[in-house]
Amino acid sequence: MEEEFEFGFSEDPKFSVERYEEMIRNHDQYFFDAQAFENIIDYYIEKNDPAKALQVVEYACNQHPFAAVFLIKQAQLMVVTNRVSDAFLALEKAALLEASDADIYIIRGNLYENMERYAEALENYEKALELADETDEILLHISYVHQNMGDYNTAITYLKMCLQQNMENQDALYELAFCYDVMDNQEESVQFYQQYIDSEPYSYAAWYNLGNAYTKLSLFEKAIDAYDYAILIKDSFASAYFNKGNALVNLEKYAEAIEVYRQTFEYEQPNADTYCAIGECYEKLEQMDDARAFYKKAVKMDSKLADGWFGIGVTLDFEERYFEALHFYKKALDLDIANADYWFAIADAEYKLGHMVEAEHAYEKVVELNPIDVDAWLDYSSILYEQTRLSDAIEVMSQAIKNNPEAAELYYRMVAYLFAFGDYKEALNFLELALSSDPEKHYILFDYLPQLQKNKVILDIINRYCK
Repeated sequence: MEEEFEFGFSEDPKFSVERYEEMIRNHDQYFFDAQAFENIIDYYIEKNDPAKALQVVEYACNQHPFAAVFLIKQAQLMVVTNRVSDAFLALEKAALLEASDADIYIIRGNLYENMERYAEALENYEKALELADETDEILLHISYVHQNMGDYNTAITYLKMCLQQNMENQDALYELAFCYDVMDNQEESVQFYQQYIDSEPYSYAAWYNLGNAYTKLSLFEKAIDAYDYAILIKDSFASAYFNKGNALVNLEKYAEAIEVYRQTFEYEQPNADTYCAIGECYEKLEQMDDARAFYKKAVKMDSKLADGWFGIGVTLDFEERYFEALHFYKKALDLDIANADYWFAIADAEYKLGHMVEAEHAYEKVVELNPIDVDAWLDYSSILYEQTRLSDAIEVMSQAIKNNPEAAELYYRMVAYLFAFGDYKEALNFLELALSSDPEKHYILFDYLPQLQKNKVILDIINRYCK
């Protein structure tokens, strides 16, 4: 006959686990009270061993068949082990025993949320709200559902309610920033975080999100002040240093940015993005050896970081090492084939190497990917003009104007091409369009065709617009 022992809640949790493991080894049957079983289950959950935790739950359910807590634990563990149907069954049984336990509806809400059955998820979360003592996490989940449904206004409402319940809920603060970002409503974001900071001045997350909102509004000085407060409150906040560095870059304060980026290394492992950002600062300062050294560190750490390879190319291009630059530009392009900036750099390098066919192909790609890049259209047409392919240059300029009807410099370039082609009537029509768009830029025409400065007809038209 098996001997049955009883272990109660007064036992040390570690002792309960040891006795449970002894019972399993001996194929014995000990009795544990509910608290002891909860301790044992939690121990295995913390050890990330859901299979063993589920085994304990089976024993607990057998010894305490009317304790809903174990059915709820069972459901949680079945969610983790992807046994969705079994989780729903366990929750049904738990609801029969203890219908007022909010966890039942929270877990069921999670299940429906993961299945994208949002109406049922919301129904369960609303029920949980009625029953739970602390509701901030439930409100956060309701916000997630509304985000998944694309209803960001309602999501924001629930996030604000969540923060009213618990001002220190960091997830809610970051989610709120995300929602405002999606809605491109940075002004309201700034207003919210300023009000929040009035009542919670030591929230580093709020200062950080305020800094991010200012950054998106291009208010970089204010952003830096906000990041400084975040760092003052939490001096190990690496993301605040990194974003402060980005704000300094936008203000063209590259040397200061380098120092701030370097500070992140005191609080987290150096990463490829930060090395790349430092490399870009040195590049802007025209310290190409230092720039290249940091770009190399970046790609050594992450060989798939296209911007790092591209940066190496830029430093070589600066030194007129176009053939070597091209190699690194192409490595970047292999990782990001639809990047117009990479194609533009390749086009320029191919042109400088005298590879006109390759340059033309690359420019075609640039304007296809980014048809509003006026400089790309100008350069593309220019290489055709240099090869005396005037009708092709005019056709490219025509496409450029269709895509950028407000860009006066395109009209002036078209005037130059039409004059060179001998189509004076059309040239004068485009000159009128160019001057009515932006008369100050008429010098572009003379830069390209200096001989036109002696053309009385053209000078008369220009004088008419420039008075």
